[in-house]
Amino acid sequence: MIYDRILVRYGDLTLKGRNQNMFLKKVQNLTRNKLRDLDVKIECTHSRIYVMLNNTDYKDVIKRLDTVSGLSSYSLVCRCDSNIDSINELALNLVKETITKPVSFKVECKRADKTFPYTSVDVPKITSAYVLKNTNNLTVDVHNPEVTLTIEIRSEGTFIYTEEIKAMGGFPVGVAGRGLLMMSGGIDSPVAGYLAMKQGIEIEVIHFESTPLTSIESAQKVIDLTKKLAIYAPNNKIKIYMVPFVKMHQALLNYVDESYNITIMRRMMYRIASRIASEKEILCLINGESVGQVASQTLDSMFVINNVTNIPVLRPLVTYDKNDIIKISRMIDCFDISIKPFEDCCTVYVPKNPVIKPNLDKCKEMEAKFDYEEIINWTVNNTKYLVISNNTDIDLASYGLEVGSVIDEIVVKEILKR
Repeated sequence: MIYDRILVRYGDLTLKGRNQNMFLKKVQNLTRNKLRDLDVKIECTHSRIYVMLNNTDYKDVIKRLDTVSGLSSYSLVCRCDSNIDSINELALNLVKETITKPVSFKVECKRADKTFPYTSVDVPKITSAYVLKNTNNLTVDVHNPEVTLTIEIRSEGTFIYTEEIKAMGGFPVGVAGRGLLMMSGGIDSPVAGYLAMKQGIEIEVIHFESTPLTSIESAQKVIDLTKKLAIYAPNNKIKIYMVPFVKMHQALLNYVDESYNITIMRRMMYRIASRIASEKEILCLINGESVGQVASQTLDSMFVINNVTNIPVLRPLVTYDKNDIIKISRMIDCFDISIKPFEDCCTVYVPKNPVIKPNLDKCKEMEAKFDYEEIINWTVNNTKYLVISNNTDIDLASYGLEVGSVIDEIVVKEILKR
């Protein structure tokens, strides 16, 4: 194959002013980390990353690059010395190898190296004339070409390519700090986690499990979804907190009016998540709420639920419609897991007529019927965590019936491995 490397572009990172070097170093380290087990060589400059393929399948490299937030785009390229004869010959060879049928084309030039003797207007004229003279299946169309041959003349050499592939975009994960993703197991929360990582937030996951009131398969869904998100995380790993919510869940069923059950359940989840985030020095909570999607996601409900915490709550999907969310869910390979019919504690006991404009004083009145602080303390103290990687192989059902005891057993086994 004529392509010998991949040219990777940073995009908006180069506009970061005084913080630019921090952003670039982060995305360069992420790129190296994602490609570390492939037989490739990586060279970083101020404005580009070059991945020398060394006969590695470029598809394997691109699959990894697709998981690096902070990259703008990349192209399969071939390199030559920066003289017009070498450029003409390489352009001709590239066209002959990659274009096998009659097409229209044009040549574009990006002349970053201003010492090159020909201008960015001259090069397309010279190279296109040379290519046309030595081929039979091409015609020039400068307005709507089927193929655009791009020539980048840089201080480190000249690079020629025919395609620019859109990358993940955003900012390198971790550059914005850590957030705690409230993961239910449905469609929305994994998408919210992905979008948060895309904007540079390194996520940890919290899941409120209520076995045996809910099935163990609902907790398994969250682990499987976290595995999918882990490929976008540093070192392909994400920490997940399994919160034993059954005592609180039972108390809510006993003391709270049915129509307020979800509202107060969410208030308790926010309290617990905020405690854990504070203890772990995590800067924000993240969830998959979208305005008006369900009763607990009206603005009135969000106001009442949010009242229990002063930690920032990020809602990446707040203005998305469901079709947009599903599209991203499919793209990150989470949709088929999310739609498995195992309900979590937010869905298994949904009231027939949930309140959509909850009253804050009424919530406080119902919460005063039981000692929720004692339950929160017990819940936080008994929360266990696992570190999930993209190749983690855990089947909770094979360990037992209670998630709490399952996590204990898994943790013991992981300790014994060390």
